[in-house]
Amino acid sequence: MDTTLADPLIGRLLDGRYRVESRIARGGMATVYVALDIRLDRTVALKVMHRSLAEDPAFVRRFIGEAKSAASLSHPNVVQVFDQGTDGDVVFLSMEYVPGRTLRDVLRERGRLTGREALEVMIPVLAALGAAHQKGLIHRDVKPENVLLAADGRVKVVDFGLARAVEASNQTRTGVMIGTIGYMSPEQVTTGRTDARSDVYAAGIMLFELVTGGPPYSGEAPMTIAYKHVHEDVPPPSSVTPDAPPAIDALVAAAACRDPEERPADATALLIRAVATHRALAGDAAPRAGETVAGRSAPGGPAVPGMTATVSVPHAATAPAAPGHTLIQPRPQLPERRGPSRLWRAMPPAGRFLSVLGAVMVVAIAVTGWYFAQSDPIKVPEMLGKNIDLAKSQMEGRGFVVVIGDGVHDDKAAEDTVVKMEPVAGTEVDDGAKVTLIPSLGPKMITIPDLTGGTEGAARERLAKLGLKVDDVRRTESDKVQRGLVLSTTPEAGGKVREGGRVDITLSAGLLMPDMKGIPRDQADAWLREQGFQVEFREQADDAQPCTVIAQDPAAKAEIDRNTKVTLTLSNCDAGFPWPWDGGRFDIDGDGAVLAVPNVLNKSVGDARRELRAAGFEVKTRKLRGGGGIVRGQFPMSGHAPRGTRVTIWY
Repeated sequence: MDTTLADPLIGRLLDGRYRVESRIARGGMATVYVALDIRLDRTVALKVMHRSLAEDPAFVRRFIGEAKSAASLSHPNVVQVFDQGTDGDVVFLSMEYVPGRTLRDVLRERGRLTGREALEVMIPVLAALGAAHQKGLIHRDVKPENVLLAADGRVKVVDFGLARAVEASNQTRTGVMIGTIGYMSPEQVTTGRTDARSDVYAAGIMLFELVTGGPPYSGEAPMTIAYKHVHEDVPPPSSVTPDAPPAIDALVAAAACRDPEERPADATALLIRAVATHRALAGDAAPRAGETVAGRSAPGGPAVPGMTATVSVPHAATAPAAPGHTLIQPRPQLPERRGPSRLWRAMPPAGRFLSVLGAVMVVAIAVTGWYFAQSDPIKVPEMLGKNIDLAKSQMEGRGFVVVIGDGVHDDKAAEDTVVKMEPVAGTEVDDGAKVTLIPSLGPKMITIPDLTGGTEGAARERLAKLGLKVDDVRRTESDKVQRGLVLSTTPEAGGKVREGGRVDITLSAGLLMPDMKGIPRDQADAWLREQGFQVEFREQADDAQPCTVIAQDPAAKAEIDRNTKVTLTLSNCDAGFPWPWDGGRFDIDGDGAVLAVPNVLNKSVGDARRELRAAGFEVKTRKLRGGGGIVRGQFPMSGHAPRGTRVTIWY
């Protein structure tokens, strides 16, 4: 199928900058396109989130934060994030375009790799993860699909932080869980919490898969695999592939240990072990501090054709040593103790004393220097305004013990951002000090209570106790709520408004006397009695239409109660008036344009208006009250009238 025709994004210019040219991959969370950045005239990869995620505000908020963090990570083995943007309902990342294939593609083609080949892939992957861990950034989704092997031999890790953004989504993501559950650490399965050691675990699982051709656990249901991660040790690769070296077994066992405390502290620590293991498999010595390891330079040539990996081995002072291996230098050979030397025996007692004193002073100075070096205070970094999880991760990466305190409402700080720190930024503390981060809960929203039926004063008092103010007070007619009591609020009951916000109150004006002027007597009488009023009529001479209402008491729009006595004054009913007209006696324009007037009583206003206009009359509508839009009065009501005569209807 031609994806150009099937995919609506192809050919579209996103954010006024990225012209989508073709689709290259589709996954559980996003679709990847090749696009041209027309501003910088360069080819980029656009990762466009699926609509179900893009429509989730929690995901978009977290996605933007994680994208900013990923963009700050510059490393030759990391796919660079250039930009993040939205265009309507499209949420996307602009990334470095890496032509090539994924590590998953290589596994499908090769089946499995040798121990040295697997390490030559894992070493640049661990270098990338280590650089991220140093910045407090956790990948959370290490797997072969997220490792790219470029056509020029580079190894690149992609999708830093994307899994964290998806965790914020309110969507159900069964497919995503199936795709990543095989690499989840036990603590990630049981508590959902991750740190650098979770990435180390996933790297160990990936190394197992590279040398055996498959994952350590299998099962029809994701929870079956998750259960095995929590309750079973990862088997040694040699139990599946007998020719897997014991050193690979040891490396997998260390990285994929179920207890996170027993794993290497981060990817850099695992990298050192991986480099040492690679050298051991090559029959070479462990690398020295600062030495460069390249996949192509390993004895025997490149393991994966076209792949090169360059990493720097950290100095011993900053990286833990692998058990049983001397990584930086050989163990010093100490001379046998044979008792005091001849020089010491020949030294006079004063000389011996000075020598001992000098040695003690050297030791004291060294210990004092070590103590103050260890005790140098460090400053608490500024984290206000940052995403709470990102701030926690970054501070833990710098050695702080981080506690997340109870959230507080804040009108200015976005939800899930750091709004307060204890101690504050810039405070000098010892290494490993505890820092408490307080997240923002966003503005405090107050639920509007149901105030219907209460007095205006009671409504004001209750709203004031909730921290709200009354803005506008209106009155409107109601036959259900007593006059002077609350009829409704805006926002309505159950709605929410920020603390300190304003609420409009609508009070009931009770029943209002309708305007009955111009309505024929019989129709006025019928409608008013139906509404529960007592009706009396008076007549007086008037030029108005005979027997129609010309005055009323109470006046129109006066506040009244049911059963109120209403007096209507009528024009003289005996005066006579040419209604209904007799079409045989009138010829207005000589062409017989005298038309029959339809009776539209008890019809809907819309139907009545259409029928009268179709019959050739103009229509004027007047509202009485209630009735649901049903015509309750009409004048003239029947007979004949000239074309264009105005017919008044009451509803």
